[in-house]
Amino acid sequence: MLFNEIGIISQLSGTRFRDALPPGLSPAQFFVLNNFVRLGGTRTPSQLAAAFQVTKGAMTNTLRRLAAKDLVVIAPDPADGRGKRVSITAKGRRMRHKAISGALPRFADIAQLLDGAETAQLVAQLQRLRKFLDENR
Repeated sequence: MLFNEIGIISQLSGTRFRDALPPGLSPAQFFVLNNFVRLGGTRTPSQLAAAFQVTKGAMTNTLRRLAAKDLVVIAPDPADGRGKRVSITAKGRRMRHKAISGALPRFADIAQLLDGAETAQLVAQLQRLRKFLDENR
């Protein structure tokens, strides 16, 4: 029952979010940009693939599309001549900000549904569940 509700919420909110994204930016691309803004630094395609639980090929495809738009830079890894390091560009940060700014109005009605205390409690419980699932993959 719990995961059924989470799945339905994910599908409905994902559709709402996707419809609010700037043209040409997919949800997968947004999530990669968001990851860089939240966590900073550079990462390898393999690290990103593991974090998002997708294949390295799928992540490489997403990164190539982001690089073609100048939203990320893919550079040789100085520690591993065969490897790559990925970082977000200033343009990528601006695109991520634009995406969030565009999505906020699409979710404003939810703020009227749940008050701040209810939201904080729900987020805390979901974070606990996410942490457990992440640690027990």
